[in-house]
Parts: sequence; structure tokens; C-alpha cells
Amino acid sequence: MKADQMKYEIEIPEKVAVDIHAGLFTVKGPKGEVKRSFIFPKIQITKEGNNIVFVALKPSKREKAAIFSTEAHLKNMFKGVLNTCVYKLKICSGHFPMKITYKNSVLEVKNYMGETVPRTLKIKPGVDVVVKEPDITVTSPNKELAAQTAAAIEQITRRPNFDRRIFQDGIYITNKDGVDMK
Repeated sequence: MKADQMKYEIEIPEKVAVDIHAGLFTVKGPKGEVKRSFIFPKIQITKEGNNIVFVALKPSKREKAAIFSTEAHLKNMFKGVLNTCVYKLKICSGHFPMKITYKNSVLEVKNYMGETVPRTLKIKPGVDVVVKEPDITVTSPNKELAAQTAAAIEQITRRPNFDRRIFQDGIYITNKDGVDMK
């Protein structure tokens, strides 16, 4: 039998300001601002004092899952505006020396595997990329944006029909936000 009502609260950390307007959450902190939309017809989301309160009447598994997923997203947003999310990548070139440049929101990989045409990637606004050979650092208060940018940089040097054990040239993620992958 379903419970009549589910009420769940998330505490807002110090130094973080949250604004909720028509399902759009704006989280501001010392390191930046992140916006995200959460719209669930059967869940009422309000800000009461220093808490965000979720209320669902006769919640099903779907509503419960939505509440807990939203909680995880909000915690990532809080973490991002308090301490920016950092992804680190490593440039590996064994056969041909690659040259990586970043300017005007465009990352350019020159001389990858001897190619004459450079590979380019447009970086989305809100993400900072620093290239110091042999490392690339991607930072942003938005964890999803930082992760997607790091993955796109890794994919720019992907060659599908080459054995990665032999042709190890490319750019690879070495540290995810909070996780050391070495």
C-alpha cells in the first residue's frame, strides 16, 4: 500500500544561495552559478528557510526515484559552486608530436598521427580549459558541462580501426572530478 504523502528535505550549505522559479533552480556560490530545470508534475518543490522540500502525494517508484535523482543533481550543483569541478587529461604522442592549442573557445589538435588537417573542438561557454603540455585541465562549476567537455576532448583523438595497445597516441582522461584513475 502506498504512503499518503512523502516529504523529503535537503539542507542548503552555507555560502550557497538557491533560487527556485517555475522549476528552474539557480544555485549561486563563491565559485560561480549553475542553472538547471527540474519539472515534475506530481512533485511539489519549495524552499523553506535553509532547506529544499520535496512533497509528493501518494508517491510511486517513479516519483521517489525523481526525488532522489534530483537530490544527487542538487548536491553536485552545491559542490560545483563551492569548489569547481576539475577534470585532467594527458596528451600521449609516441609516433608523431602533437601540438594542442586553445584560443577563442576552440581547442585545436595539430599533427595527430601525421594528419595535415587539424582536428578542432568548440568548447561550450562556462568551461575553462588550460593546456600545459602534456596536461589539459578542464574546470567548471557545472559538473555535467566539465565531464562532457573532457569526454569530447578525449573523443577528438579517437581512431576506431586502430589497435589501442599499439597506437597509444591520443588524449586520455586521467583524473575525473574527485576520482583518481591512475
